[in-house]
Amino acid sequence: MTTQQQQLAPSIEELEEQEQRLTFDRFTYDDAWALGSLMVELARERRLPVAIDIHRGGQQLFHAALPGSAPDNDAWIVRKRRVVERYGAASYLVGSRFRAKGTTFENSSRLDADTYAAHGGSFPIRLEHAGIIGAVTVSGLPQVEDHRLVVAALEKFLGRPAQAPVGSTD
Repeated sequence: MTTQQQQLAPSIEELEEQEQRLTFDRFTYDDAWALGSLMVELARERRLPVAIDIHRGGQQLFHAALPGSAPDNDAWIVRKRRVVERYGAASYLVGSRFRAKGTTFENSSRLDADTYAAHGGSFPIRLEHAGIIGAVTVSGLPQVEDHRLVVAALEKFLGRPAQAPVGSTD
């Protein structure tokens, strides 16, 4: 990660706050379609070359590949989603926790890097009273930007605007 990306990266506390705030009361097939369509709209407005995927309970409910994306993005989606499913947290948060310990997910998780990727872009679909039931994932941008696109879409979809950064006096 470059110095500029590190400066733009949210803290672990911010990432944990996002997960607490961005929970669902319910998540239906129609919700998956609406959220996925919103993400496609946001990506098209910004001309982002991404693939977007929404899974619930092992079933793919939404998938879109926008111009400039590639088959490799689908492989990244699967690897990022597996991290969410295994760790119960956003793929970027999992990677950040390893980096905070002075190591990397690849060096310390003991998991196959061809199967798991703790890179930003996959976020848990968490129900208020049931826990994690799926994941929404984006691939095609630098990992911080993949993560931010998912979070922006969830904030808009759920009507829960971004909070001030942890430790902010604003």
